[in-house]
Amino acid sequence: MFEAVPNLNTLIDFRYRQHFRAENGHHGEGSECTGAKGETLVIKVPVGTEIVAEDGETLIRDMMTPYERFTIAKGGDGGFGNMMFKTSTNQAPRRADPGHPGQEMWVWLRMKMIADVGLVGFPNAGKSTFLSAVTAARPKIADYPFTTLHPNLGIARLNDDEVLIADIPGLIEGAHDGVGLGDRFLKHVERCAVLLHLVDGTEDDVAARYKAIRKELKLYAKKLAEKPEIVVLNKIDALTPDEIAEKTAALQKAARKKPLQMSGAAHEGTDAVLKKLIPYVAAEREARRAESERRKNED
Repeated sequence: MFEAVPNLNTLIDFRYRQHFRAENGHHGEGSECTGAKGETLVIKVPVGTEIVAEDGETLIRDMMTPYERFTIAKGGDGGFGNMMFKTSTNQAPRRADPGHPGQEMWVWLRMKMIADVGLVGFPNAGKSTFLSAVTAARPKIADYPFTTLHPNLGIARLNDDEVLIADIPGLIEGAHDGVGLGDRFLKHVERCAVLLHLVDGTEDDVAARYKAIRKELKLYAKKLAEKPEIVVLNKIDALTPDEIAEKTAALQKAARKKPLQMSGAAHEGTDAVLKKLIPYVAAEREARRAESERRKNED
């Protein structure tokens, strides 16, 4: 049996232990007693773990809810001792049934983080700066590509609302084919309620940069590309008013929606971005709650 627990955040322990066997049932111990059942084996995994069949593709269970339990393999049926076959004419039967073995199965465990918002964009788009500006997270920030080598998480608060944001290493063209770092981590934003797409306003062609990331998302997974998206023109503190107007118009034409304007470094426009994200997050959480209730009723 698998149990999703919130105090775990990696599957590293399974690298060193890959075989699990539940306890056998006990034999009857005289006086016509029934042998005790074996203890249920509970394997604890992080919330967000997918249990995948041996073929590596078929999803068996998605452990999305804290303390959710799922029985992956059932124990065997107990046997019958000779006293079960005792009759009035056969007081000491020599027959006994050994029972049936339990189920055995090989599975893969695959973890995906559960964050409310997935930050996407090219390297140096300002994702880590934004995360450090609105949360207590302190990702490494520098002016060169791939400063972020691992996904970073931070909790942003606006009034009474909290939003969990995942900063994914910057994507580049060809990421869906394994170029750069982004393809390793795109799976972690598949569960997000909304994508926050930051575009570096200091780039010459902001529309081309936007379209390149959208292309990578579509090639990686259609479902990911269909998620709600908030588009933001970032680093406006480094632009003149005329440049802001020109690049906002170009980005709006490419995205077919009006982008927000922000400077993560100057903390300008960050609250407006968070306010825009919150309705999507609230709707997704309600959907997850309803799904959790449905599963609970099914089980």
